[in-house]
Amino acid sequence: MNRLNTPFSYKNLELRNRIVMPPMCQYSVVAKDGKPTDWHLVHYASRAVGGSGLVIIEMTDIEPDGRISDYDLGIWSDDHVPAFARVVSAVQAHGAKVGIQIAHAGRKAQDAEVPVAPSVVPAESGLKTPRALTTEETKAMVGKFRDGVRRAVEAGVDTIELHGAHGYLIHQFHSPSFNRREDEYGKDLSLFGVEVIRAAKSVMPPEMPLLMRMSAIEYIDAGYGLDHSLEIARHYREAGVDVFHVSTGGEGPAGKRKPGNYAGYQVPYARAFKEALDVPVIAVGLLDNPALADATVANGDADLVGVARGMLRDPYWAIHAIREVAGKESAPVPVQYGRGF
Repeated sequence: MNRLNTPFSYKNLELRNRIVMPPMCQYSVVAKDGKPTDWHLVHYASRAVGGSGLVIIEMTDIEPDGRISDYDLGIWSDDHVPAFARVVSAVQAHGAKVGIQIAHAGRKAQDAEVPVAPSVVPAESGLKTPRALTTEETKAMVGKFRDGVRRAVEAGVDTIELHGAHGYLIHQFHSPSFNRREDEYGKDLSLFGVEVIRAAKSVMPPEMPLLMRMSAIEYIDAGYGLDHSLEIARHYREAGVDVFHVSTGGEGPAGKRKPGNYAGYQVPYARAFKEALDVPVIAVGLLDNPALADATVANGDADLVGVARGMLRDPYWAIHAIREVAGKESAPVPVQYGRGF
């Protein structure tokens, strides 16, 4: 019972353990201009002090109307870079590596006057009906992703994650339920994501890994299944994705197929991606039991485990988990806090 505390390395990303803090939006009122604030600095740096190997900054959007809400982070301007650099350096100073999730909410942009999407698909209850991006606007959106990634690299991150899950824009393009286009982006459902990946790689250091968050299945009626997501993911891997962060759903209210409500319910999907694509994967979803998180790595289901809500409750979840599964002397306890342990 000590796999959770083993180092992980891929390309030039070297992590002290297998524990990831996944992206979680803070919906912080003080971040209305998209820039991270003191709240974000303390929030992310405390999880580094708390022992996480990799801290991924929340969904950060490439244009103002690409945010879920006006209280989310954005990286649509060079003026955002210094604020992100401050957070990144604080996380790194405490032993963790830091990533950032670059995204666009698409039809799920709640505060956009008119959200954009691949197609005009009637919105779920409470969301505005989007308008369809033109072909030219779609190509321009790829450039906005590229510029967002470039700014994140300039801010000093150790890795980039593209958000291709949970019903946001990249997911919308590769989902048959939301992409009903007749242009090139409708004929090849992976094309938009592939172009975004290639654009991201063009401004990343060659040895910096690119992560992709993907929903392995959808829960809406007639939503796609594992075969479809794996086929899309193969195109993404060939375009340059190094690590998949495997989740499910998020695209709309569940139909006949329901998400699990039990610990580790998404782990089989992470294993399926790992086996089919032969790449490292991050598993996530109710993995805040230390023994289960450790077993997920030890059993070969995933290379890394993401603990989201557990880390909202406990910034020091990683230290506590490692002490439980690997022994008290194994945990990366800051010397300043030694007396407390």
